[in-house]
Amino acid sequence: MFNARPILAALTLAVTQIPAFAHAEDLTILAGDLPPMFNADGTGREAEVITTVMERCGHSVTFEIQPFTRHWKTYANGKGDGVATVPLGMPLDGVQSDAYIQYQNGVSSLSEAGAGYADLSALSGQSVIAFMGASEIIPGLKDAVPSFKSYKEIADQIGQSRMIFGHRVDAVIGDGMIFAEYNRQLREQADLMFDPNQDVTFQAIFAPSDYGMNFRTEALTEDFNRCYGEAKADGTLDAINQKWAERYRDTLGTQYLGY
Repeated sequence: MFNARPILAALTLAVTQIPAFAHAEDLTILAGDLPPMFNADGTGREAEVITTVMERCGHSVTFEIQPFTRHWKTYANGKGDGVATVPLGMPLDGVQSDAYIQYQNGVSSLSEAGAGYADLSALSGQSVIAFMGASEIIPGLKDAVPSFKSYKEIADQIGQSRMIFGHRVDAVIGDGMIFAEYNRQLREQADLMFDPNQDVTFQAIFAPSDYGMNFRTEALTEDFNRCYGEAKADGTLDAINQKWAERYRDTLGTQYLGY
């Protein structure tokens, strides 16, 4: 008599060994308007990392781009399946992933000035501009500000590039790749009152900043963490980061996260 038990047992074992992925979904991810991390058309360094990871898990991704920080509020109000660029430990709905992206803040200045900024103390007596909220995010910056000649934070980051090229400030504090992208955008504009082709130097004097994703379900977060680990292990993610760093090599040199 035919005994089906061994076959059923083998099939059961095989099924239990298949990785448990969340059901494949077309996900809406909220993201901040931070070119070239996220461009208006849904491309960008960070967008490519997220898309690559989620497609490896069988999910497709559509990005909804909003002003940075507003995307967190929109997610908190119940929209979207997930949200990008969340500081680790930030209280927000859903389940946070492991760190998946790093930003590299530093000091950018005109190369002709020949300034060497090894740490915050080197900015003493300098006129400095930074992104909105920088003094609350970058360790040590708030304490160093009183030693600066002047200090201002602005939300319009292309304005930082305008001010450095216009010789209105000595240094810009912010992510080197974002700064380099806005410089590129300025070079495409006509009738500027300054030369946007001046050489700039980026110095990464701060520790990299880690960010995670928040998803509404634990299953999606587990998928993301697992597939991120696979893409990191086989070199896929390093290749993406290297590719984007190469686009801005004239500004970043070798200072951006080692890429």
